[in-house]
Parts: sequence; C-alpha cells; structure tokens
Amino acid sequence: ERVLATTGSWGTSAKLWVAGLVAVIAWGIFAFINQAQDGLYVTGMRDRISWGLYIAAFVFFAGISMAGTLMSAILRASKATWRTPITRIAESITVMALITAGLFVIVDMGQPGRLYQMFLNGNWQSPLMWDMMAITVYLTCSVVYLLVPMIPDLALFRDRLSGQVPRFQSRVYGELSFGWTGNPNQRRSLLKAVSILMVLIIRVAVSVHTVLSLVFSTTTRVSWNSTAFGFFFVFGAIFSGLAALIIIFAVVRRRFHLEEYITERHFAYLGFMLAAASMVMIYANVTEVITKGYHATEDDLFAFRELFVTEFAPLFWFYFFGGLVLPVLIVAFKRTRTITGLVIASGFAVVAMFIERYFIVVAGMKTPLMPYEPSSYSPSWVEWSIVAAGLALFLLFLTLFTKLFPILAVWEMKEEHAAPAEVTS
Repeated sequence: ERVLATTGSWGTSAKLWVAGLVAVIAWGIFAFINQAQDGLYVTGMRDRISWGLYIAAFVFFAGISMAGTLMSAILRASKATWRTPITRIAESITVMALITAGLFVIVDMGQPGRLYQMFLNGNWQSPLMWDMMAITVYLTCSVVYLLVPMIPDLALFRDRLSGQVPRFQSRVYGELSFGWTGNPNQRRSLLKAVSILMVLIIRVAVSVHTVLSLVFSTTTRVSWNSTAFGFFFVFGAIFSGLAALIIIFAVVRRRFHLEEYITERHFAYLGFMLAAASMVMIYANVTEVITKGYHATEDDLFAFRELFVTEFAPLFWFYFFGGLVLPVLIVAFKRTRTITGLVIASGFAVVAMFIERYFIVVAGMKTPLMPYEPSSYSPSWVEWSIVAAGLALFLLFLTLFTKLFPILAVWEMKEEHAAPAEVTS
C-alpha cells in the first residue's frame, strides 16, 4: 500500500519541483542551440585544451551509474537480505545516470549530427570507439537488469491501479509486466534470469569503467600516463556512486515516508561501504603521487605544481581533505554516523568527485606537449548551462520514476518476510 501510494496525485511542491527542473533544462537547450549554431567557440575549449567541463561531467555521471547496479548485483549475489528495500532505486539510478552521461558525449562533439560518423567511419583501434560500444552495452544490460526484477511489481500495479491512473500509464504497466501471473514456471524463469543478469552486470560494469580509463591513459599526456587509471576509475566510480545513493535514499525515504523500510541500518551499512571506498581512494592517490614524484620529470613537476601549489591547488586539497578524509572521520564516530551526518559526508564526496573529474581532465590537458606557454581554460556560460541542464535531466528522470514505477522490490520483500527468521537473519 505504501508503494502504491507513491503514484498518487502531484502536490504543489512536486509540481514546482518539476517546473523548476524543466526550466533549467529549457535554458540548457537554449545554450546548446547557441553552441550548435556558432560552434564550440562559444565554450572555453580551444585546440590546446579541447576537453573541459563536458567530459568531466560525462566521467562523473558514468561513475555514479556504477555503484547502483554493482552494489545491487554484489549484495544480491552474497544473499545480503538487508539490501532488498534499496536495490530498485539503486538500479534505476544507474540507467538515468548512464543516459545523462551519454548525452554529454554528444554535446562535446559540437554538432549532434557527427554521432553517426562514429558508427560509419569510426576507427576501431581507438579507445573512443571501445568506450562508445562499452557504454551502449552497459546501458542495455542495465535497462534489462532494472526491468526484469520489476516484472512482478509491475503486474501488481497493473492489477491494483487499473482505472485509478491514466489509460496510457495503465497500458505501460500491462505491457511491461509481460503477462505475469506468478505461477511456479514464471517464478523459476524469473529467478534464473535475475541470477544470470546479476553475474553479467558485474563483469560489464567493471569492464566499462576500465575501458573509460583507457580513453585517458592511452594518450601521451603526462598526467594521464598511468597504468593505475583503470583502478582509479573503478573505485572512484564506486565511491562517488555510493555517496550519491546515500543522498538520494535519504530524500526518497523522507519524501515517501519509507522509514519503516529504508532504515538507519541501511544508512549505517552504506556509510561503512563509503568509508572503505574512501580509504581505498586515499591509498591510491598517495601511492600514485609517491610513485611519480620519486622519479619525476620536468613535465611531472609542472603537473604537480599546478595541482598542489598553483591554479588547481584549492580544488585538489578540498577534494583530498573534504571529499576523502572527512567522510572517513564522520563514519568513524558513532555520534556523527547518523543519517544527517552521512548525507553531509556524501554531499562533500559528490562535490569533491566532480571536482576531481574536472582537474583530471583540465589539468591533464594543460601540461604542454611541446615547449610553448601553457594554455588556460575557463568554462563559459554555455558549458555551465548545459551541465546544469544535464543534472536537472537526471533529477527529472529520478522524479518521474519514483512517481510512476514501484520504488521498492515488493515481491522480494514479501519473500524475505515469509522466510524463516533464522534464514533472514
């Protein structure tokens, strides 16, 4: 009944929220039309620094996508029953974040019409092509992994909301439930399909973020020339994704009054996972700096000065202490390990990881490849407008999903409660 209630009428606050998101998206579309007409010259990017805010946003949203499905799949594989109330929201975040990430790649091309050239005349020796195909496969698998476990709950919506929702919405429930009646054969097929997808999605998620790192590490840029970039991208994605999940879970829990199902225990477990990922990121950052710094070339020293002392120093030190160290300290003490404390820690982590994506891209591009003066880069209003529109689009997708689809895995929660107490414990 609580899940069915989420599809009720829109209140004034919800309408204002959606209207605000639509307004931001509309402004971003205006900025994109401006860019399409005048070219990438309206951005701050030039020939020496040709990647900027768009690619940073692409890597950021691709990272957020990883934690949702990966966490759901790993916890499902380990039979951790506590994850049942939060898996549906996590899986939906993966799909929405991936769609948003893919749009930034198209925006960075300048002209959307260039996309088909990637398919017709793309160089398959280029990691850019590998990344495009990897994102496409990951998005396809994530949509299937979201839809298949949702079939019984969509059938519940089909049966219980008939005549209470618009006809089109009711038809969507009917089509996506694929004639589910809950007979034993269907249940066996469903459990088998979920098990296969669970194993597949883990491999796909890790491979996608490894391939994404190759787009950077296979270039001749000094700051990107690292064999550890795959490790960085995978764990950075897990860290930023966990932080985003904690924030979204807290909002959904309060908005739909799901305190009975998404409990403080869930946040405590997610907080421990966030702290563990943060400590791994601290270790990786320190190890990378020590390894490169011990035999640093002049180019390495230039990159270090930019990062630690001069232009990017405020961003880097906020990232390290505010985004990595602070979450560990908040989780370490019971007094601060509350839902509010974890949301604050996650907020710092999300902002810091976006900053990290930014200085990885821009600082890496700024190191000269030839003996000329370093170039500079500052995002224009067009770039900021389009990135804000991308964030608004992600939040709009999430808002619509929570209002139209079951946000809790009802059938899995029923099975968990029906199981013997000693098994569920």
